[in-house]
Amino acid sequence: MELQIKTKTKSCAGYYYIETFGCQMNEFDSERLSFILENLNYLKTGRAEDADLIVINTCAVRKKAENRLFGHIGNLKALKLINPDLIICIGGCAAASLREKIIEKFPFVDIVFGTKNLDALPDLINRKKRLSDGICSIENSGDIPHDFYSFKRRFGFKAFLPVMVGCNNHCSYCIVPHVRGSEVSVKPEKIIEAAKMLSNSGTVEITLLGQNVNSYGNDFNESEKITFAQLLDKISAIEGLKRIRFMTSHPKDFSDELIEIIGKHKNLAKHIHLPLQAGSDRILGLMNRKYSRKDYINLYRKIKTVLPGCSVTTDLIVGFPGETEDDFNRTLDLVGQLRFHRAFTFLYSQRKGTAAEKLPDSTKPGEKKAWFSRLTELQNGISLEENKKSVGKIFEVLVEGSAGKNNGLLEGRLENNTVVNFEGRRELAGKFINVEITDARSFYLEGKIAGDNR
Repeated sequence: MELQIKTKTKSCAGYYYIETFGCQMNEFDSERLSFILENLNYLKTGRAEDADLIVINTCAVRKKAENRLFGHIGNLKALKLINPDLIICIGGCAAASLREKIIEKFPFVDIVFGTKNLDALPDLINRKKRLSDGICSIENSGDIPHDFYSFKRRFGFKAFLPVMVGCNNHCSYCIVPHVRGSEVSVKPEKIIEAAKMLSNSGTVEITLLGQNVNSYGNDFNESEKITFAQLLDKISAIEGLKRIRFMTSHPKDFSDELIEIIGKHKNLAKHIHLPLQAGSDRILGLMNRKYSRKDYINLYRKIKTVLPGCSVTTDLIVGFPGETEDDFNRTLDLVGQLRFHRAFTFLYSQRKGTAAEKLPDSTKPGEKKAWFSRLTELQNGISLEENKKSVGKIFEVLVEGSAGKNNGLLEGRLENNTVVNFEGRRELAGKFINVEITDARSFYLEGKIAGDNR
């Protein structure tokens, strides 16, 4: 199993450029694609204009992502006119769900491939070089590839590590089960081997990924049964892994055993992302979420009781089909009660092929936008108040690199996943340092290095 390739000595096949949309699983897929392309002797470039091969790794979760994707693909036509030999590849979730539309609207696209057949890309590229027509390959075998953990890491000190792919929940608004298939868990010994290799190569933080990590292992037979909590327990014992994160969790599968394991190990980050989506039982039922408002409140309080310092973040959808003012107010009320550290809020986006697509909806878009503004205003105020509690305190921070605003600041992350910006040397990237928090914003903190790391 190889996790990162070295500089190639063979002749260069050209330059590749990858642009990634969407979730952490898509980011991991792009790291796998980088590994595959560099094994074909392509070298990476940061500019699409310089590329001989372009890959757009797509997201299909929201309509906005689809519109943005089509805009990006359209912009590539000019590059194709300049360089007719340029190979344009569209992969990922949107490629799986919108392949006919992509082929019809953008005939200059050379290859369309899905989430399940990344490993076929070398063959698709070779075939394209021999053919004049475009190629579409969307397969869904449901198996975990033997080289699933062969990827080129974007960072040396942290890494994503999927423990499963697919989803069985079929929430009525979600396209993921249609484009990524049913749940398939990676064998625990393979995960542990990969985690050890990452640690041995200098990784200090890993994030375990899955559409619903809590249901990890449910597809195994009884003789090999293992829960996600038991897997976490094993991974936490790996020397050198100072922080272990995971996402995303489904409330209906979040066990007492998992809460206990998180409290047991210091290197399991005390941060849980727990999507609520709505505070109304009626809407939760229409969403097919399989838990009630009361269930969620009880779970939240149990987490806070057993793990008092744990931050909980969430996802919220506004304007679901059939949602009323009363339904929305119940969400608003619950957000005020629970006081999430942060929330990712979305206006409902209709996705073709989902159950929610067929639900009647009489609420006007303007009303939904007004609700969205009220919710974000409330949550941003709560996030600011929660962040202000950190001012004056010193926290251990993993430095991730430049803050990216051309202001000379570094960016790091607290254990609870809050971002902090501070002055410091770029050589600190990948190191744990102590930072004193000096000010707070709704979405991040400001600080100064404490101690001898200046």
